[in-house]
Amino acid sequence: MKTIVLTPSNWGPPVVRPRLQLVLLLAAAATLAGCASFSPDGGFSTVEQAARERLGKEVRWARTPGDQDGIDQRVAELLAKPLSADDAVQIALLNNRGLQASFQELGITEAEVVQAGRVPNPGFSFSRLRRGDEIELERGIHFSLARLIAMPMISAMEARRFEATKGMVTMTMLSVAADTRKAWVTALAAEETVRYMRQVKQAAEASAELARRMEQVGNFNKLQRAREQSFYADAALNLARAEQAQRATRERLTRLLGLWGAQTQFNLPDRLPDLPQDLVDRPDIERVALAQRLDVQGAKLAAEQTARNLGLTKTTRFINVLELGAVRNSSNEAPTQRGWEIGVELPLFDWGGARVARAEGVYMQAVHRAAETAINARSEVREAYGAWRSAYDIARHHQDEIVPLRKQIAEENVLRYNGMLIGVFELLADARAQIGSVNAAIEAKRDFWIAQADLDMALIGKPSLAAAAGPAGATTAAEAQGH
Repeated sequence: MKTIVLTPSNWGPPVVRPRLQLVLLLAAAATLAGCASFSPDGGFSTVEQAARERLGKEVRWARTPGDQDGIDQRVAELLAKPLSADDAVQIALLNNRGLQASFQELGITEAEVVQAGRVPNPGFSFSRLRRGDEIELERGIHFSLARLIAMPMISAMEARRFEATKGMVTMTMLSVAADTRKAWVTALAAEETVRYMRQVKQAAEASAELARRMEQVGNFNKLQRAREQSFYADAALNLARAEQAQRATRERLTRLLGLWGAQTQFNLPDRLPDLPQDLVDRPDIERVALAQRLDVQGAKLAAEQTARNLGLTKTTRFINVLELGAVRNSSNEAPTQRGWEIGVELPLFDWGGARVARAEGVYMQAVHRAAETAINARSEVREAYGAWRSAYDIARHHQDEIVPLRKQIAEENVLRYNGMLIGVFELLADARAQIGSVNAAIEAKRDFWIAQADLDMALIGKPSLAAAAGPAGATTAAEAQGH
């Protein structure tokens, strides 16, 4: 908007009324400016409440060195023991620097809200003009009256944007928590996989060494030895890949936790948590998601804000051309001029229709975005729920059927080997098959806990539903049996 100018000039010889008007105007402006102030928590209570109610965790905003010292102490306490999933999430909520940077967005936006509620400072001007022997002095004070008129509407608009920022920061916090939980599951599963891959390699190494010795004494041909040697080479390669996956997943977790230096030497538990005994059906999961999801609420808020902004555009399309001024000027010869003037731009060529059309287009865009968000939310929660149920069924099948059967087969083969009914290579091949089935069970359990984190996120915000990839080249039971 254009600045509206009030220009009382020549504050020389006593003119009481203009000074009184100036004092009253400045007093009113100071009163309005005093109404805009910062909140005690900077809007952070919304984020704290979401962390407490939705995650059962605390979150802190490191605004001072003392705050950071408290966070460092709490992180050290949590790292002193094997890191559970809940502890990992808590550390990320406290120590993730990207999350702390997003908290600063609250302070930035609140500052803009406060600024919108404060009257601009008046300006003072002085001019001295000379025309021949005539000297003209002109002094004035400038004040944005249009800004004052529009201030309530602008302040309301900025307040709504502040609420949207709170929702965005809260969503970021919840996403960091979900990503950390998934990273913890993936890192722990990778460590379990490495342990089992080492067992596979040990079994393959023993088998290859035995095949070499038997070939030397003439009990094995070159083809039989080459098969055992090939399996050992594959096992060594798979172990290297699993160790690389272990390092990569651990580093991803480290980044989310915001750890560095000696802190990166944290310990993880020995194994993933057990599967729940049973799952509860949730037929109303779509309704729950639509009621809780922050992105759906944010899309609705954006549409409402855009609608209000459209009304603002229609109301103020002519206000920004208003100019009002009180004028007094004098020269050393001419008599003093007094009076006032008002100027209005004539809407002959621009009636503000383009601005209104743009606002209407933005509003309809926001409406369609809100509808798209709701449709996607329904689909995402259905997909997450289906993946969660399927992952549980697969993991339970591995745990209750495949692993026990492999164990039973291994026990029977040991009995047959002791009775000299089978040879050592059949026993080693069966041991490899058993380890492969256990490793597949680890991956299935990992996928379930990742699906659990995705479902939890889908109920409160947009989840990341990318399928979890297992370690490349992992040995399966079927592959092991082939040797």
